[in-house]
Amino acid sequence: MSTQAQHTQAQHTTTNLAIEVGLLLLLSLIWGSSFTLIKLAVATIPPFTMVAARVTIAAMLLILIATAQGHALPRGQSVWAALFVQGLLQSALPFTLISWGEMHIASGLAGVLNATPPMFVLAIAVMTGRGRQTIGGRKIVGVALGLAGVALTMGIDALSGIGTAAPLAQMAVLGASLCYALAPIWGQRFSGLPAIVTAAGAMSCAAVLMLPTAAALEQPWRLAQPPAQAIAALIALGVVCTALAMVIYFRLIRTLGPLGTTSGSYLRAGFAVALGTAILGERLSWSSVAGMALILAGVVAVTAPARAPTIRTPAGAPPRN
Repeated sequence: MSTQAQHTQAQHTTTNLAIEVGLLLLLSLIWGSSFTLIKLAVATIPPFTMVAARVTIAAMLLILIATAQGHALPRGQSVWAALFVQGLLQSALPFTLISWGEMHIASGLAGVLNATPPMFVLAIAVMTGRGRQTIGGRKIVGVALGLAGVALTMGIDALSGIGTAAPLAQMAVLGASLCYALAPIWGQRFSGLPAIVTAAGAMSCAAVLMLPTAAALEQPWRLAQPPAQAIAALIALGVVCTALAMVIYFRLIRTLGPLGTTSGSYLRAGFAVALGTAILGERLSWSSVAGMALILAGVVAVTAPARAPTIRTPAGAPPRN
């Protein structure tokens, strides 16, 4: 390959990487903003109703996108049964847990607590033996830092006040993080399907799960008309933070890979804290700030790739291509 061709290829690679990193930042901003939007919506829209509307809006948009791209939804019963589990783990259960949690805790705190899925993934790998050979001391230290950060963020009085709403809300958000850790593990079985089809199918199943649940538990037709701000937040959650985010997410899985995409979790937490402070005027205690710093440090330690070993060419040997 000529020098000019190599230079052109390097420029193309750099440009593509810049685009993907830009999309990762955009995805982190979108998902970080979801905590602020949830806080705005859940003030007047009950959590089950809000999640049902959110996933239904997203499901309809994703089906339209898949159809426009010429894809058909799967027909096999076993595939749809697996998609129901995916929809539960990926959307229905974690969205509900976060929405309920944000009725009692700040959106920034929820965003940081929800930055812990990589640590749950690592814990699952340790317990099941899957990928245990790739676990080094740095990742174990990262998990320890993250757990210490969670404990510090929740506060020393969390155990004594376990019956109150705030500690339970924090545990709910951590439960959502566990769901987000399990979802990609379960989702590996859909590798034969186009990503947009998996997203549309899983979101449709989430809608099927949440619509009757909201109808039975909250009877949304009897609720008072929510204000325009809450309705706008709900629409943004469905269109931007769910449907659009899923399209970007599955693209990044193909281009940056799961590890690179997961690294956006701590960026998302930073955006959640910044937006909660700027828009909602939220204040955090120093112990919460210190705990958040430990969580972010732990997530970085767990997700950052190991440095590739340097290959030295013996003196007098031809360079490797």
